[in-house]
Amino acid sequence: MKIDKIAELKSFLKVLPPVGFCCVYGSSLHPNNNDKSSMVDYIIGVSDPKQWHSENMELNEDHYASWMVPLGGAKLITQVADKIGVGVHFNPFVTWNDKMLKYGVVRMHDLVQDVLHWERFYLCGRLQKPVHILVDNLDIGDVNSVNLRAAVSAALLLLPSKFTEEDLYSKICSLSYMGDLRMLFAEDKNKVKRIIEGQFGLFQLMYKPFLKEYEAKELLTFSLPNSHQATISQDCSLSMTHSLVHSLPPLVRRKMGMKLGEMQVLKDSGRVLHEVVIGSREEAARSMQRIIRRTVMVSSARQAVSGFLAAGGINATRYLANKVRKAWKSWT
Repeated sequence: MKIDKIAELKSFLKVLPPVGFCCVYGSSLHPNNNDKSSMVDYIIGVSDPKQWHSENMELNEDHYASWMVPLGGAKLITQVADKIGVGVHFNPFVTWNDKMLKYGVVRMHDLVQDVLHWERFYLCGRLQKPVHILVDNLDIGDVNSVNLRAAVSAALLLLPSKFTEEDLYSKICSLSYMGDLRMLFAEDKNKVKRIIEGQFGLFQLMYKPFLKEYEAKELLTFSLPNSHQATISQDCSLSMTHSLVHSLPPLVRRKMGMKLGEMQVLKDSGRVLHEVVIGSREEAARSMQRIIRRTVMVSSARQAVSGFLAAGGINATRYLANKVRKAWKSWT
């Protein structure tokens, strides 16, 4: 991204209270996007959302739904995000410097938990796709490497023995949409394809280190490198399946163990580990897929309700109408 574009995106943060983390994403940042009216999306991490929203209301009251300020302000916003939603409050349709913005505010602790454990599969799914980090005081970029490795492992479990690099990134991208209720009526049916086509090079930058690591371990082999359609072959043995499952977040493994069973394994260090009993690769893939789908489905439903309440009826309806309009175009 060009330096002047980065400076422009960062300049918005000057009108907000201090943040610990900030990244931008969305179609407006795609290299091949020519729609200058596209909304720019920010994710902002702060240590105390209630205090941050309180300070922001004093600076930018117009960013919030009109009914929220008199009825409880920052406390109400935080309660709606935490108890009804998935810990993120979004302010959509914020106009600044003749641009339309949307920004979501999350507690740093919740952001880290989702990235490491896929507790809600909401922000971790966003960070599995290309973003541009503007502020990172807690090295979330480094922490996210755990999330990216887990995403590669999950995608490999769902792919056949031979596939292309484009197939891999499409499968990774689709993880956060499995079970998402918006995909039924409010999202472009070609969304995953458009994301991959628009940002293939960025996906390569994100995931090449992990693919090289798997190739060095002879778990993956490549033909026709440096091509979108390069064929990748993977080892589909049970031992490889165990290795992939082991790379998934602990919470996902624990849920898989509840369904498939667990066994205790004594390591040389004397530690006793609980490992998922895997009868077949297909069984492990189905179990993981059901867990992710249910997590995403619940999170998308909760966030939809939270967003409607927090953004106010007019803004929420406007945002949904835009989504449905894009979805309708993709279906017709």
